[in-house]
Amino acid sequence: MSTLVTGVAGFIGFHVVRALVGRGETVIGIDNLQQSHNPHLTEARRAALDGLPGYSFERLDVADLEGMRRLLASHADIDAIVHLAGQAGVRYSAENPYIYLRNNIEAFVVLLESCRALPGLRHLVYASSSSVYGANNKLPFSVEDKADSPVSLYGATKKAMEVIGHSYARMYAMRLSGLRFFTVYGPWGRPDMAAYMFTEKIIKGEPIQVYNRGQMRRDFTYIDDIVEGILGCLDRPPEAGAHRVYNLGNHRSEALHDFIAAIEAAAGRKAIVEYKPMQPGDMLETYADIEASERDFGFTPRIDIREGMARVVAWYRDHYRR
Repeated sequence: MSTLVTGVAGFIGFHVVRALVGRGETVIGIDNLQQSHNPHLTEARRAALDGLPGYSFERLDVADLEGMRRLLASHADIDAIVHLAGQAGVRYSAENPYIYLRNNIEAFVVLLESCRALPGLRHLVYASSSSVYGANNKLPFSVEDKADSPVSLYGATKKAMEVIGHSYARMYAMRLSGLRFFTVYGPWGRPDMAAYMFTEKIIKGEPIQVYNRGQMRRDFTYIDDIVEGILGCLDRPPEAGAHRVYNLGNHRSEALHDFIAAIEAAAGRKAIVEYKPMQPGDMLETYADIEASERDFGFTPRIDIREGMARVVAWYRDHYRR
């Protein structure tokens, strides 16, 4: 049996492949290698996975229906799928909404339609986002809360994926789980996220842009904790016809200024700060209630922002030195 992972040249997909291979699994990875803020980093992630035992890669767009059908027809032994491909980012969704509809919603439907032909599929786990909570004022965010008021198109596409996932599970007796990620960071991270951008600019002595005068809080979640949660969920599929949703967050809402201070401490230099107004679609605070994740698959985040950012800074310096 084997596991299909989509978006393997992306931040989270890259780490998931390494974890699956590390526990001896056969993994088929796909990525279109196009949705990238930093082509160098995307290619470096892809290349770093080459040669791993039991791993094979195919360049493929998940929204390509015929391509996906061919792939799954040639790998009928796939019994698990981790779907991490998609278009991320709140701010860019206001600039280019159409690409979010294609790469999030259309691609997800193509994947679901394609994998209906897999006779032994026991679980499909896919990436949702804390952005679905949008205008929710109750903290911490619980999976029991209504999440029908997203404040960004990105959040709206992720909520749409959850609704679509629910309908497919019910119609075709599939087993699906959606994971709402909360501000994931770590080595090999996305260049458009604060952890990478702030690290790069602080090390280079360049100013960082901080929105809303830094009066924002995030549930920053380290990549190793996220991967542990993904695999824990993957290993515990629901009953046939069920669709579950979980939060994967650190269960700590940290002030943005404290996050910057953790980078300064790791980098050994102070940030030059440029304050900017609040951006449309941004949320003032995120905070995950992880009770359901703890109960159902033992999710227990361990890495705080000081340790996590020390690892990011060390990785950044080593990666770009080489």
